[in-house]
Amino acid sequence: MSTAATGRRRGAAIFAVYLTIAGAAAEAQGTRTDYARAEQLLGWNARELVLHEGVQPRWLAGEGDRFWYRDRTSRGYEFVMVESATGTKRPAFDQVRLAASLSDVADTTYEPWKLPFQTFVLSADGRSVRFSTARQRYWQCDLSTYACAGPDTIPDERPGEVKSPDGRWIVTERDGNLYLRASSGGQEMQLTTDGTPDYGYALSNIGCCQQVTNVRNKTELRPYVLWSPDSKKFITHKWDQRNVRQMALLETRNPGPILYQYRYALPGDSVIPKFDLHVFDVGTRQGVRIDVPPQDVVNTSCCWLSTDTVWKDVRWGSATGSDQLFFTYGKRGFHELTLYVADARTGSARAVLRETGPTFVETNQNSGGIPNWRPVADGKEVVWWSERDGWGHLYLMDAQTGAIRNRITSGDWMVSDLLYVDEALRYVYFTGRGKESGRDPYFRFFYRARLDGGAVELLTPENGDHNVSMAPSGKYFVDVVSRHDTIPISYLRQPTGAIVREVQRADISRLLAAGYTMPEPFTVKARDGITDLMGLLFKPSNFDAGKSYPIIDYIYPGPQVGSLGGRQFTVGYGGNARALAELGFFVVQVDAMGTPGRSKAFHDAYYGNMTDNGIPDQIATIKQLAARYPQIDLDRVGIFGHSGGGFSSTDALLSYPDFFKVAVSSAGNHDNRSYDYTWGEKYQGLLKRLSDTTDSFDSQSNWRKAKNLRGKLLLVYGTLDDNVHPNATQLVIDELIKANKDFDMFVMPNRNHGFANEPYMIRRTWDYFVRNLLGIEPPASYEIRRPVGGPQ
Repeated sequence: MSTAATGRRRGAAIFAVYLTIAGAAAEAQGTRTDYARAEQLLGWNARELVLHEGVQPRWLAGEGDRFWYRDRTSRGYEFVMVESATGTKRPAFDQVRLAASLSDVADTTYEPWKLPFQTFVLSADGRSVRFSTARQRYWQCDLSTYACAGPDTIPDERPGEVKSPDGRWIVTERDGNLYLRASSGGQEMQLTTDGTPDYGYALSNIGCCQQVTNVRNKTELRPYVLWSPDSKKFITHKWDQRNVRQMALLETRNPGPILYQYRYALPGDSVIPKFDLHVFDVGTRQGVRIDVPPQDVVNTSCCWLSTDTVWKDVRWGSATGSDQLFFTYGKRGFHELTLYVADARTGSARAVLRETGPTFVETNQNSGGIPNWRPVADGKEVVWWSERDGWGHLYLMDAQTGAIRNRITSGDWMVSDLLYVDEALRYVYFTGRGKESGRDPYFRFFYRARLDGGAVELLTPENGDHNVSMAPSGKYFVDVVSRHDTIPISYLRQPTGAIVREVQRADISRLLAAGYTMPEPFTVKARDGITDLMGLLFKPSNFDAGKSYPIIDYIYPGPQVGSLGGRQFTVGYGGNARALAELGFFVVQVDAMGTPGRSKAFHDAYYGNMTDNGIPDQIATIKQLAARYPQIDLDRVGIFGHSGGGFSSTDALLSYPDFFKVAVSSAGNHDNRSYDYTWGEKYQGLLKRLSDTTDSFDSQSNWRKAKNLRGKLLLVYGTLDDNVHPNATQLVIDELIKANKDFDMFVMPNRNHGFANEPYMIRRTWDYFVRNLLGIEPPASYEIRRPVGGPQ
């Protein structure tokens, strides 16, 4: 062969290598560009591009039913006051003057539209504001003179104090004992002496899921205290966690770790927390125990005992007095719930009614929902929510006999949240789902009905999900209506549904200019081929109909909430689905059977079989979508999730290895025997020994399926997760090693349960799917940054 020919071949080979390198470089650059575009559409970045979001009103007492809200505008945050009676809008205060005054007294510079409020309270008369800034520095400003006082000089209620409705008294808890003082000053009075940190009054750093986090952060928690409307008495609990299992976590520190221990009961434990109720009289300084046996600690709606700092399961019998109180009494196993009424003076109590069921009894299906029952007519009647006929409905009960006086609602739909009872006109106001034919069954509409029966009136007919906030007087409500694919519009309405004014509508022009595209709502059939399932599909904004795309399933199995959660417009979709799609994926979310918002049977779909996780419905959904969109490649299916989603995504990869090829699973409760007993025992049932080596929880444990791993699995956990203990993930890791399986993992030191939205976790999730589903190398060490500064 001639020297020239050899040179030509060598040159061609070099050129081919050059083309390969250049192609790889171009591909890497393209991927980096995709990452940058995806980062721009992450929830925290995308939200900053949305102006005039849905109004979240803060109602003020007094004439006119005024409320204020914080509005994101092009220059920052503005505080707006609305006079409901006239419908007028105005600035809540002069932000320029307040910023100048605060800058002067704090010896720093604050911008009017980026005020540094951590907490913010406008007085009932609207004449002063109280707020905190960084490092718990408290301030107060007069809105007539704009004189500001502080920091730390405000004689007002702090997080660890509970003030009486008339403002005269403050209750605190220290080391399990109660203390009372007048808000005007004077000597503090100790009400109890027999409390301890493990058997004490009004204890708040308890149960699942932030005990260690609260200790590390020195969080000042609100004691469990509920004042009577007349400020003469308050009710609290005496919490008994003596001999409850102790769990342990290690904080990574130099030169050595720090050990934290906390009380945390598991399914099957012989000892769980219990509590008694106690009523204290301010006048006599004496307390009385409510005369029922100590209660098992169970929840009546997910996921603990309180919501919005109000006790969920206790109500005073009258809107003005303090003679009697009502409370629900649950039993371990969640099959039985009893409503009691008690004499607040003597402690004597009697059962009003008892609700039972073969699975779990609740008083609201919504996660974080306030129980849907209220005493009315000075405690002579109770509005009660029950799923006894297969749907969540309201009943008017006789508080003396426990008998049903009449049904308030009925039909194949559910009452979602009981928001207000007008006792004078005998109306009850509530949101409902599934009543309006032809509408998404998850959309909340607002209704009213007579306590004594009759037609249910629709107050918000617009086709969308209605997020309603009722004024304390019941004379007005704010209605934010939107859908996943339409912008929020906020209305002020009268109790008849009549619109007083449109308060504002969102502006997403900047978001759309950044390349944001709306998700596509869809309906498919569940595993049974009959039941409708609703979900969302996200595609890349540069979608090419001629290309093939992997599909990634973002999963949260419930049972207390589904993958989608609410139906309001948002840019913060679970798993940052919109941003993930920009990397070249289809991303899907669907609320499978076993999640709330529908019938009781739908919610109970996999009771006692938590390994189901709704995964058969996820598979059915993806297959039906692939039939509609030929661009979906069913040989490249990924799945990911956090917490329950970490449990179910690993379960999917191990139980259905022929379908799911890649999973990212973080903070998963992979074996609910190592998770909070109020979770596993509620949805799997009480733990029962089946033999010397097996029990009723065996089927739901992921580590028993480790030998099935064939795909790519990334496991992640936080070392200070005091919600789902790291032990749950470590059990899976141990079995994968025993089975000689290849897998990936990393650990987030000193993180608690809430690390799913950290930039590093997001980037590593993206990398894993890009590498293993797209088959290309992600950009090296791409850094996602959270916004720094500005209003939060």
